[in-house]
Amino acid sequence: MGASYHQFCPVAKAMELLDERWTLLIVRELVAGSCRFNDLRRGLPRMSPTLLSKRLQQLASAGVVERRPADGEVQYRLTPAGRELRPIVEAVGAWGVRWVGELGDADLDPKLLLWDMHRNIDHAAVPSGRTVVALSFPDVPAPHPRSWWLVIADGEADVCDEDPGHEVTVSLTAELRALVEVWRGDRTWAEVLRTGRLRVHGPEAVRRALPGWFTLSLFASVPRPPAAVPA
Repeated sequence: MGASYHQFCPVAKAMELLDERWTLLIVRELVAGSCRFNDLRRGLPRMSPTLLSKRLQQLASAGVVERRPADGEVQYRLTPAGRELRPIVEAVGAWGVRWVGELGDADLDPKLLLWDMHRNIDHAAVPSGRTVVALSFPDVPAPHPRSWWLVIADGEADVCDEDPGHEVTVSLTAELRALVEVWRGDRTWAEVLRTGRLRVHGPEAVRRALPGWFTLSLFASVPRPPAAVPA
């Protein structure tokens, strides 16, 4: 745990654990369903594996996370104490959407976007068989990958930054910021399509159905505050 605030206040005691850098984001990933170390890394692509291991150990020592052997590997699961953090994570996220809306270019990460998209798919809405969504972000600076693929089949989805070699069902070409704004609920699919910041290529029926394949971010439905009225 971090340095003590030396206060008896329960907020202070909780924050001795939770305000360590990355800690609450690890809890966010566990709440979202990640349980394997590599999956946690994909949801936290800019966190070092060493620091992730350290934070998981701290959470386990605090009784928030437990390690379980499963299928020949270690999985990380929230304990009852950890599961009580779900509404806190959701409340912090909702507050962030409402009051900290500004996104810098450094906040835009295609790897994190695709990882979040892959776990928010309405599999009942996706065509049967294998469905491949190819995404291209021409504005992403090198050396970061500009091309990504979502492979959806049998109720599961995988994210690839190399061509998996399957026939593509539908293709998207987008400004990264535009698709992030759609995913966060800041813009609608229709809005960014009209502006040309997002283009969809494929059969018309598939293009029309595509938005319904995704349930969007957990925070996309958070009501935004009314625009400030000039004095």
